[in-house]
Amino acid sequence: MAKFLTLVAFVVVIVGLGALIGTSFPIGEWYENLNKPFFNPPPSVFGIVWPMLYVKIAVVGWRFFVSEGRIPGWGAWVGQMILNFAWSPLFFGAHQIFWGMWVIAATLALAVSFVTTTWHEDRFASVLFLPYCAWLSFALLLNVAFWIIN
Repeated sequence: MAKFLTLVAFVVVIVGLGALIGTSFPIGEWYENLNKPFFNPPPSVFGIVWPMLYVKIAVVGWRFFVSEGRIPGWGAWVGQMILNFAWSPLFFGAHQIFWGMWVIAATLALAVSFVTTTWHEDRFASVLFLPYCAWLSFALLLNVAFWIIN
């Protein structure tokens, strides 16, 4: 029962922090006035994708937390989470397209590092991170496009 409650706590905290940061740094006039690449999805897509990814990220974090250090990769998980949560304040809050691009690149590097580090020890956790890596790759491409055309 304790492990289940810890899982629920991980999901609530990660999804909750993601939602809090997302609503604290909403799309505003600055973003609306930016030139957008042709492949920029509508804002509703982000509201669908991120909660699903945050649930997966939380499950993975929980698996490592309850493993009590027997599985490597905790540092990469924590690092990517910090950078993930830093992006919205940097991009939407501080209007830093260039630095946002580097934050996504570093987040992607840590997420890929996590997958490669954990592939043999916890394949399930690694596989759960693959859609996140794919989305981060798309987000990096999108951020680079915003930087180039603005």
